[in-house]
Amino acid sequence: MKKKFKETLFWRVIRNKYFIVCFAFFLIILFLDENNLFVIRSLKRDVAELNYTIDTMRQGIRQDSLQAERLKYNLDSIERYGRENYFMKRENEDVFVVSRESKK
Repeated sequence: MKKKFKETLFWRVIRNKYFIVCFAFFLIILFLDENNLFVIRSLKRDVAELNYTIDTMRQGIRQDSLQAERLKYNLDSIERYGRENYFMKRENEDVFVVSRESKK
């Protein structure tokens, strides 16, 4: 007598044509499609980096706006800004510019 193959629930599900079609569909969507799982992950990472860049730019805009307000009305701030950024000086005053060289 032949031994009959004992069909388990697992093999019945695997051999089901609907399961095979759904499994193939999910494989195509997850790995082979134009917008697959890896593309979505990289796009999310890019969005996070861009949001971080937006936040840092907004902080810079805020700081520049405060600096502009200070420079608009305060003469001491204008003098300090000119001294720091354009190396301006008063009469009978010497300015020494010290720069640090990077080690190679």
